[in-house]
Amino acid sequence: MQRTPHHRSGSRRGLAAAVAAGALTASLLGGNAASARTDPGAPESMATTLSLPSPPGGANVKVLVFHASATEESPTVDAGIAAIEKIGLSGPEAGRFRTVASDDPAVFTNGKQLGKYNAVVFLTGGGDVLDPEQEAGLEAYMEAGGGFLGIHDAARTEPYSDWFTGLVGARPAAGSPASVQRATVEIGDRQHPATKNLPLEWKRPDKWLNWKDNPSGDVHTVARVREITYKPGTSANGWDHPVSWCRDYDGGRSFYTAMGGTVDSFAEADFRDHLRGALDWTTRISQADCKATITSNYTAEKVTQPNQPGKNDQIGEPHGLVTAPDGRVLYIGRGGADSSVPVVTDWTDPDVGKGLGQIHVYDPETKKVTLAGELTVFGNKGGGDELVKVEEGLLGIELDPDFEKNGWVYLHYTPHDKLDRDKQMAVRQVSRFTLDLATNKLDLSSEKVLLKWPVQVHSCCHAGGGMAWDSKDNLYIATGDNNSSGFSDGYSGNNPQPNYKGVSFADARRTAGNTNNLNGKILRIHPEDDGTYTLPAGNLFTGKEPDEGGGKTRGEIYVMGVRNPARISIDKSTDTLYAGWVGPDAGAPSTTWGPAKYDTFAAITQAGNHGWPYCMGNKQPYRDRNLPDPGKPLDWYDCDHPKNESPNNDGLVKLPPITSNTIWYSPQGGGVDYPRDENGIPSYKVEDQKELLPWLKGGGQATMNGPVYRYDAASTSADKWPSYWDGKWFVGDFYDDTQPRHAVLTDPKTVGKGGLPTHAESLKEIIPVGADGIRNLMDWKFAPDGSLYVLDYGRGFFTSDSKSALWRVTYKGGAATPAAKDLARKAAVQ
Repeated sequence: MQRTPHHRSGSRRGLAAAVAAGALTASLLGGNAASARTDPGAPESMATTLSLPSPPGGANVKVLVFHASATEESPTVDAGIAAIEKIGLSGPEAGRFRTVASDDPAVFTNGKQLGKYNAVVFLTGGGDVLDPEQEAGLEAYMEAGGGFLGIHDAARTEPYSDWFTGLVGARPAAGSPASVQRATVEIGDRQHPATKNLPLEWKRPDKWLNWKDNPSGDVHTVARVREITYKPGTSANGWDHPVSWCRDYDGGRSFYTAMGGTVDSFAEADFRDHLRGALDWTTRISQADCKATITSNYTAEKVTQPNQPGKNDQIGEPHGLVTAPDGRVLYIGRGGADSSVPVVTDWTDPDVGKGLGQIHVYDPETKKVTLAGELTVFGNKGGGDELVKVEEGLLGIELDPDFEKNGWVYLHYTPHDKLDRDKQMAVRQVSRFTLDLATNKLDLSSEKVLLKWPVQVHSCCHAGGGMAWDSKDNLYIATGDNNSSGFSDGYSGNNPQPNYKGVSFADARRTAGNTNNLNGKILRIHPEDDGTYTLPAGNLFTGKEPDEGGGKTRGEIYVMGVRNPARISIDKSTDTLYAGWVGPDAGAPSTTWGPAKYDTFAAITQAGNHGWPYCMGNKQPYRDRNLPDPGKPLDWYDCDHPKNESPNNDGLVKLPPITSNTIWYSPQGGGVDYPRDENGIPSYKVEDQKELLPWLKGGGQATMNGPVYRYDAASTSADKWPSYWDGKWFVGDFYDDTQPRHAVLTDPKTVGKGGLPTHAESLKEIIPVGADGIRNLMDWKFAPDGSLYVLDYGRGFFTSDSKSALWRVTYKGGAATPAAKDLARKAAVQ
C-alpha cells in the first residue's frame, strides 16, 4: 500500500475567482467528451485540460483512498486505510485490488494519475478539501465512468457544493447523536454485493448520522438503521432512516455509507464485507442494480377510461383482479352500480339488494376492455349503518392453472336467486365458468358450483372474497366473518345476544371462531375437472375428528380466526400463504375489553388458528362476555388454550392454539405492544405502549394484502420490475394517508411463526397516492411481464365513479451497471 503526503495548504479561495481561475475543459481518449462543468466566461488561456481513459482504470484494479480534512484528521483514517488495503489483498483473486492513500488533492487535476484509479474512496473529514478546479477534476472523473465510495464524514465534505451533495446523496443534520450507540441495521437489498452477505438484522455500534433531507427515492437505499433500537437525537429521521445507499451518478457510480464512524468499525468482519461489496461495484469488478428504488424510474398510468354515462362498460365497482399467462387482466365489480341505478333496501321487495357483479377483461395488446359477463348478485343495498348496507356480491376471481387451454374462471359470489328474504340469509358459493378465449366472453350457462355455504345478511360487514392457487393446484378461498362488531363497542365481536330469527349477527364465535362453520376462514380445496373437489392433506381439520362427539369440524378449513381476508396471495416458490384482514372498530385500547382495532397481515406456512375473535396481533387477548349480561366482562381469553363457549357454537369447544400474526396496526401505531402482567395480559394503557413496527399507522384502515414479487430473468419485457424486489411481500391499505403501502422482507427462520418483518420500504411514490393517484387501493397483482396492475376503487362507496380505474405500474430504469463491456475483469460478471 502506498500513502503519499499532503502538499497542499491554505483554505479555499474566494469562490467566484477560483471558479474562473480553475475553469476546466475535459476530454476523453478516443474522442468521447467528459464535460466537466466549466465557466463559459473564463478566458481560454486559463482553461486546463484533463485527459482520462474511458472508463478510468482497467483490469489492474487500483483504489485511491483520499483522506484530506479541513479539520483535525479523524482517528478512523488509519483504521480505514488499513481495512481497505486488507480488503484489496484478500478474498478471491478476481476481486482483489491495490490501494493508494493520499491527502493531496492535486491528484484530481492530474488526469494521467487520476485515470489509473478504478474508484476513489473519500475517507475525508468535514469542510472544504477541494478547490473548484480539483472538484471539477473529480466531476470529470465521474463523468468518464469513475467510481466513488464515501464513508461516514465524507457527507460533511465540500459543504458548499451542490454537485458533491448529489454525489454523496445527503448531508448530516444538526442534532445527530455524538456518542457511539449499538443499533440494528435493516438490510433491504439482498442482492447488492455490499449487502447480500450481511445479516437481515445487523446489530452493531457506531455513530449514527441524521439527514437534513431524506435521500430515499432519489438514491437506491440498501440499508436502514432502526431508530427504535437507539437514541437518534433531536433531528431523528423516523422509521425510514437510510444508512447506506448507491446510485449511478453523472456517468459514474456512487456508493455512500454513514457507517464507519468509529475505529472499531473497520475491524468488524461484516463491515469489511460491506465495504468490499461497495468497492466491487464502484471499481467495476462486478455489476449491481442501484436504480431499483429510485422513484423516477417508475411510471404509473391508467389503462381504463371512465365509464360512459349510465354504463359500466369499462369497470364495475372494483373488487379484485387476476392476470392471465398471456397478459390479459380480468377484474371484477362487486355489485354496486353508478348513481343512475336504483338501490333497493326494502326486504319486502323481491329486488332487495339486487345488483350486477361484472367481469371485465383488459387486453394489453389491443388496449381494449371487454365486458365479459354479468352475474345477478345480492350486493347492491348502498350505504348506511351495519343493519342496512351489505358487502356481499361478486367478491373474488381466479383462473384455472390450465386457463390457456380450458378457459376456466372461478368466481366467488353471492347469487341473488338464493336469497332468503324472510330469514335474511344468503348463500355464498364458488363456481367455475368457461371464458371464450377468442371473444373474452363468459359462458354463464357453463357454471359448475364447487362449494357453497350459508351466510347471514341481516347485518354486514366483512365478506372476504380473495382466492389463490398454490403450486400443487390447491385453491384457497378467503371467507369473511360477516358479523357486526357494533354490539361489542368495536372490540371482540363476541356478543351472543343480538340475533335475527334465531341467527346471531354479532357473535363471531358462531362463525370465525367456530370449527364447524366456513365463515371467517381461509379454505383449501383441490378442484377436480368434473366440478367437484377433494381435500388435500394438511388442512386444520379432516372433517372427521372424533373430538367432543364428532361432527364438529369442516375439512375445508385451512386457517380459522380471520375477520375479513379480502385479499390473499400465495408465493408458489414457497407455497407460503399471505393474507390481510380488517379488524373491528374500537379506536383505542381498553383496559376492560382489550386491544383497539388491529388490521392484520399474516405470512402463513401451515394450517392454524389466527385468533379472531379471541386474540389479535401477537396474541393480545380480548375479554370474554356471556349471557345473561353481555355488557359484563368475564375472564381474558387464553390465546394458547382458547375455548369457544358461546351458546351459538356448534363446533369444538377446545380450539387449536392461536398463532401470532406478522403485522398489525391501529390508530395508535404499528405493531403496538404493551407490558404484560404475571398472567401474560397486556396493560392496554396507551402510555405504556411501544411500536414494534413504526413504519405503520392506521386510522381509517382496511388491509389490502398484495403479492410476493418473483423476478423472471428469462423475460424480455422492458417493463418488468427489477430483481431487487424478488421475494418482497407487498402490503397495503385501501386508504392512502398514513397507512401502509410497503414492500417488506421477512426472515425465513421466523416467517409463519409470528416473526416480525425485518425490513420495510414505502411504495407511496412508486404506486402514487393522492387525489389524482391510486388513492383507494383495492387489489394489486404482478403480470407475467413483470409489470404491476393496481385497482383503484374510486372516491365513493358501493358504486363506481370516474376515478375507478385499472392502473399499470412499469419500470424503466434499465439494466444493472456497469455494462458488461465496461467491467474491469470480464469474468466477474454477476
